Amino acid sequence: MNILLLGSGGREHALAWKIAASPLATKLWGAPGNAGIARDAECVALDIADHAAVIGFCRANKVDFVVVGPDAPIAAGIVDDLNAAGFKAFGPTKAAGQLESSKSFTKALCRANHIPTAAYEHFTDADKAKAYIRAQGAPIVVKADGLAAGKGVVVAMTEAEALDAVDMMFGGGFGEAGAEVVVEEFMQGEEASFFALCDGEHALPLATAQDHKRAFDGDQGPNTGGMGAYSPAPVLTEAICAQVMEEMITPTLRALAAMGAPYKGVLYAGIMVTKDGPKLVEYNARFGDPECQVLMLRMMSDIVPALIASADGQLKNFSLRWFDDVALTVIMATRGYPGDYGKGFVIEGLDDAARVEGVEIFHAGTKADGGKILSNGGRVLNVCATGKTVTEAQQRAYAAVDKINWPEGFCRRDIGWQAVAREKAGK
Repeated sequence: MNILLLGSGGREHALAWKIAASPLATKLWGAPGNAGIARDAECVALDIADHAAVIGFCRANKVDFVVVGPDAPIAAGIVDDLNAAGFKAFGPTKAAGQLESSKSFTKALCRANHIPTAAYEHFTDADKAKAYIRAQGAPIVVKADGLAAGKGVVVAMTEAEALDAVDMMFGGGFGEAGAEVVVEEFMQGEEASFFALCDGEHALPLATAQDHKRAFDGDQGPNTGGMGAYSPAPVLTEAICAQVMEEMITPTLRALAAMGAPYKGVLYAGIMVTKDGPKLVEYNARFGDPECQVLMLRMMSDIVPALIASADGQLKNFSLRWFDDVALTVIMATRGYPGDYGKGFVIEGLDDAARVEGVEIFHAGTKADGGKILSNGGRVLNVCATGKTVTEAQQRAYAAVDKINWPEGFCRRDIGWQAVAREKAGK
């Protein structure tokens, strides 16, 4: 098969690495790709927001299958346009993708289908949102309704912080994404990520993971797109996963099918495990980033038939095999992220780092310049490792991080801390 992968981040490098290993992949292109993806695929300078250009490329190169990585093309209806042009694609349609592109759409769906989630209200007016916050008190959560690259959430511990968040969002802090906001109750518990491949009717649960959203150690600092992850997430026990499938995933698929917008693709549920059981934090209409990286390392099966079965509505009798080993990834980001940061800094020592046992390095914001690798974004490298335990995977990942020479970069040093604490307590 000729396969085109859309995107340029760490998630897409992990997908490229896994797709390239498939005997079904005759030719793999990455658009636009990055310096790491270039090792597993041929990178092409396509503007993935230009749907006509993507379709033209598919026609010219006899592409059999398109895999959509990021959220923005899904929200823009790239899958609808590819399907209409006669191309098979992995990912939900624009209508089904509203699960991610509109927080208020998802919250209304949860309310109508009795899916456990945080209490909320939806606002298009700043003064009304502020009045609601004053009535509810803090802590409270303020979310931009639209897509904000994983950064459109403010967990406000004080009322003043929540009111400032409303001003910032309605003031254009997230552009169009913040023209409407959702204000939610603050949920106490441990958060983890649950993934299911969906074919419009059936869902196949994947491995679980836990992301680390805050920029600095000890879960301090601003929210980011994710600073590291590991899989599996011990907090998501078999019983809780079964509950998530029954109370969230299945009714969501049923509701979307009834609306005439069947959901095909990967459905990512952020789950808060509270004292009252699991509750939905939010849905994403794609693989998580950095969770995709650890899922790909743990997936034993060939991914390509699974992605095709999802697009073809054939998951009913499908199964996947997983390695028992733990996988962990540490994100190396440019200093200043998630705020302002520079680009074009030289990164050295990657080959040495990759030689550490169990280590795989996926590129995110990088670009090649001759023989050099330069930083080209906020989140730049995903230093991943596998191990028999979270502790072993964590030690290997940081041993690799320490071999990378990039003074302008930083990372958290405590990825996997909750699971490491669990392992120590169990010994």
